[in-house]
Amino acid sequence: QVQLVESGGGLVQPGGSLRLSCAWSGSGFSLAVMGWYRQAPGKERELVADITTNGRTNFADSVKGRFTISRDNNKRMVYLQMNGLKPEDTAVYYCNFRQMVRDYWGQGTQVTVSS
Repeated sequence: QVQLVESGGGLVQPGGSLRLSCAWSGSGFSLAVMGWYRQAPGKERELVADITTNGRTNFADSVKGRFTISRDNNKRMVYLQMNGLKPEDTAVYYCNFRQMVRDYWGQGTQVTVSS
């Protein structure tokens, strides 16, 4: 059974940084679009950033200039580097694997930005 496992969440003060990691246990990683989404309490899940098979990236306007996304196809890992964190970045962050009809989600990791 394939899995996406996120790690790296936690509590950080405003202005701080966190790096989220996501590991894929199945096949086809290099062919997949990998994304990070987040869901805050009472809000819908939203795209934070994604990265295509050839490394093209896309970011939500709210995180542009603060977050970066990267992938390591050999390790089947995707990362989200978050700098300049704000309280409004508080949410559960989910990793997503998307390749044609295959669409998988991780269990999520909590990020809390608070002083």
